[in-house]
Amino acid sequence: MSVVSQVILNADDELRYPTIGELKSIETYLSTGERRMQIAQTLSENEKKIVDKASKELWALHPDYIAPGGNAFGQKQRALCLRDYGWYLRLVTYGIIAGDKDPIESIGLVGVREMYNALDVPVPGMADAIRCLKDASLGLLSAEEASEAEPYFDYIIQAMS
Repeated sequence: MSVVSQVILNADDELRYPTIGELKSIETYLSTGERRMQIAQTLSENEKKIVDKASKELWALHPDYIAPGGNAFGQKQRALCLRDYGWYLRLVTYGIIAGDKDPIESIGLVGVREMYNALDVPVPGMADAIRCLKDASLGLLSAEEASEAEPYFDYIIQAMS
């Protein structure tokens, strides 16, 4: 949910007008809109590059994942991993666009640990994968953009840790 929606729903639930602080949060949200859109565009346009770099970093960190018997051994399993990396990158862009972590939580993190545990996917490895995505992504952004995007990656990493 965007900051604007959240402020309106909170005020409406309490049958009041938005407070000055809430209006300031909307003003900040709107003033950073162009930068958030640029970040989302950069990440989406470079998805393949980011996923490729992140996966190479992850395989170097955990070579056992792509070795025989590993969770990413074989073309099909590796393709599934890469698909998940792209999905998490997309979730990060949703959060950045909304200016809120709620889309990440509601769309992508509810039940994620249980799902990966049920599939025998090492959850710490998924946290490492998101760290690799984060590093690959932030390297394409300016310092200001990276500081805007970083908390969204960290939110997913924390949820998987």
